[in-house]
Formats: sequence, structure tokens, C-alpha cells
Amino acid sequence: MSELIVWTYDWVPEGPRGFVRDIRLRWACEEAGLGYSVRTVPFSGRGIEHLARQPFGQVPFLSDGELELFESGAGLLHLARKSEKLMPRDPVGEAQTLQWTIAALNSLEMVTVPWWFLEVTGARDNHLTGWLESRLGHMENVLKEREWLAADRFTVADLLMADVLRVAKVRSFGARPATESYVTRITDRPSFKKAQADQVAHFAAADKARSRQA
Repeated sequence: MSELIVWTYDWVPEGPRGFVRDIRLRWACEEAGLGYSVRTVPFSGRGIEHLARQPFGQVPFLSDGELELFESGAGLLHLARKSEKLMPRDPVGEAQTLQWTIAALNSLEMVTVPWWFLEVTGARDNHLTGWLESRLGHMENVLKEREWLAADRFTVADLLMADVLRVAKVRSFGARPATESYVTRITDRPSFKKAQADQVAHFAAADKARSRQA
């Protein structure tokens, strides 16, 4: 079996640590028991080699032997095909997992990220607030009725949805007890805690290396 390599930045500022999206691939590998290593590309001066692998100069991207994938969602679905722990193999369970994985990216994150950006940059009027409120309200209604999004168990869909919803500003937006319970339960999994701790430690070690070079 070829070695999985999760690619991330060599360093990021403190703010995004614990949230850089390579955490999604780390977490999935930890859940599935898939061996992987982490390698880096420069945060500053993103060059031709980086852009050849990720045309938008972002992370993460995933190497699996000769196969390379960019975008965290694509990487997660690739890993899910490797392990039934991440996605069931029966047609109904697989379809449910796929639809909720795409929903996390297309129906939730496409709203939460631009809303969050406007908030943190101090926009006078955030015209996305109503849209965000509507989408989060729909998710609250869904999560009132179920423990898991698909197949009556944890899947990669829960991993991704919880990662989208755990952002502090999004998490604190309104009173949504079912959503809060869901995010708390999913992020209390040992695999998430390890992935998060490993990412934070990775960037902390980069701080020390940068200070020695200064």
C-alpha cells in the first residue's frame, strides 16, 4: 500500500492554528487507522511547484502514490473509499454519506466562510447574516432529529460538517442546542483531538525554527 502524504503549510500565524484544513485529512486518517505522514510547502512565496499541485496556492493536498488530489473534500472522499469506517459500502449508506459531505461544503461552508470573513474584517453591514441564519436554522432542525447525518453512525460526513460548524463565530451565532451538542460530541472523539494537537504542535515547532533563523 502506498504511503499517504498530507501536505500543509510550513507555518501559519496563530489565528488559524487548529483550523487549517489539513486537519480534515489528518482526522480522517486517524479515524480510519490509515498510516500517513505530513509534509509542507512554504506559507510565504508560494511557488510553481505548489501551484502545480494546488492551482489556488492553498492547502491541503493529498498524495497517495502516484495519485494526487487537491481540495479537502476531494481528499476526504478519497480516504473514505479506503475505509468503511468513513463511508459505508451499501448503496444507501454511501449515498447518504456523499450527499451530506457535499452539503457541508456547498450548503453550509459556502455561506459560513464569507460571512465569517466579513465579520472579522469589520464590515459595517454583513448582508450574509440572514442567509447564514437560515442555513444554520435548517441544520438545527436536522440535528434535533438524528444523532448522525448518514447511515445511523459516524461517517466522513459528520467529520466534515462538524469541522465547518465548530468555527467559534459560527458556533456562537444564535441559540442552537442540538447543533452545539452535535459539534461537542463529534469533536470530543480521540481522533479529532489527536489531529488538532498534532497540527498545533506542527506550527509551534515552526515558530521555534523561525526564531532560530531570525
